[in-house]
Amino acid sequence: MFDLLKTDTKTKARRGRLTTAHGVIETPAFMPVGTQGSVKAVSPRELRELNAQIVLGNTYHLFVRPGIEVVRHFEGLHKFMNWDGPILTDSGGYQIFSLAKLRKITEEGASFQNHVDGTPAFISPEIAMEIQATLGSDIAMVLDECPPWPCERDYAAKSAEMAARWAKRCKNAPRLDGQLLFGIVQGATFDDLRREAAEAIVQIGFDGYAIGGVSVGEPEEEMLRAVQSSEPFLPNDKPRYAMGLGTPPQLLQMIARGMDMFDCVLPTRLARNGTAFTSTGTLNLKNAEFAMDKEPIEQNCECQACREFTRGYIRHLIKAEEILGLRLITLHNLHFYLELMRGARVAIESGDYDRFRKEFVSNYKTRDVDLTTT
Repeated sequence: MFDLLKTDTKTKARRGRLTTAHGVIETPAFMPVGTQGSVKAVSPRELRELNAQIVLGNTYHLFVRPGIEVVRHFEGLHKFMNWDGPILTDSGGYQIFSLAKLRKITEEGASFQNHVDGTPAFISPEIAMEIQATLGSDIAMVLDECPPWPCERDYAAKSAEMAARWAKRCKNAPRLDGQLLFGIVQGATFDDLRREAAEAIVQIGFDGYAIGGVSVGEPEEEMLRAVQSSEPFLPNDKPRYAMGLGTPPQLLQMIARGMDMFDCVLPTRLARNGTAFTSTGTLNLKNAEFAMDKEPIEQNCECQACREFTRGYIRHLIKAEEILGLRLITLHNLHFYLELMRGARVAIESGDYDRFRKEFVSNYKTRDVDLTTT
């Protein structure tokens, strides 16, 4: 299932290959986020052209809308969205934490009013696995609770202990043939709780391991520490997934700390606000300085936006609220993230990852952009 092909000698960066029911994923890998069965503003055909290896869907959102009976009628999420590659489905724990109205977490599961129409709903570990089996994802995630930041130690400890019990119930629940199941390590910002949670989840035994409860508002140093506190206790022969991350430099720093898989909404979210990623940092194409700019978003980029259009034209589209503008920046941003991961894989293979990472991070500047913008 997972072959560890090479480990960097100066960092913990890993080059691997994960085999799933719908295809092989070369790691490190970035997963475009298709929360509701669609990567925003991008078609499955365009994702294939961008060389996306895997996309992410969300159990909570698809459970709420269109509803699991609809997806079952269309014989699973792959056919429903016309994507023939691998899909990972998040169990919905984070969305219950961040979106649901009047939620209540108990040992049995999560009761909540959904964010769309306030309808009461309930998801248990067993129901989460049933939904993901119906979705037909290649990789399912256990149901967990995502503690807030900041978080009291006692709450974080009890939450992590319950998450481990939920993880065991998920593993014991019926699963689709060939569907991989990843456990999730919680523990908030407490090093000892992260270690205990990692050891407990590994003892249960999963096909891969995710580090959750990061990128929930904590400073970057806390995010990195959560990964560093968990990673030493994860098995080398299984893939590691840092959930919900992050900026391009953060991804490279996480790879250096032994992480293999990532997802993040930033490439598509910031595109909708006119922000493009480049190798030297972000560009806010709404700015007047780009009005007469005949250059592409980034020189030597092979995405459609950079091959065919100028910064000045794309700025015009964004200012005029033309849909094509946000689509072009979205295509560019996804291409940028996916190419960054390809570059990381090449650098690990050649033994040059540490230089690759340091050079990229030193040249990268976040300019005139709010990373929390929706």
